[in-house]
Amino acid sequence: MNFAKKYFKIFIGVAVLLLVIVVFFFAQRSDSLETATLKDWRATPMERRIASAQIMTGATGNVDMLVACIDKMATLPDSGQMAVRDAASLCYTGIKLKQNL
Repeated sequence: MNFAKKYFKIFIGVAVLLLVIVVFFFAQRSDSLETATLKDWRATPMERRIASAQIMTGATGNVDMLVACIDKMATLPDSGQMAVRDAASLCYTGIKLKQNL
């Protein structure tokens, strides 16, 4: 009987440890669109996209063009794993270059 109790306690301990690890990893997920992927970008409403673009660039001008550029990048094949901040950086740099020419 002690043999069964011992292994039952070990089993409960391992289960609790796994539960704590799973909860920890889910708690680390960020709901911030700035650190998300382009797959998440496509699934968010337009108001949140605009707010996120303003946060990433710190500018209020050309936000619609920036959002349209990121939307276009999100529709490209195999772009779902690209980070939104990387796409925003590319688009913002392109917009600034276009303005300076």
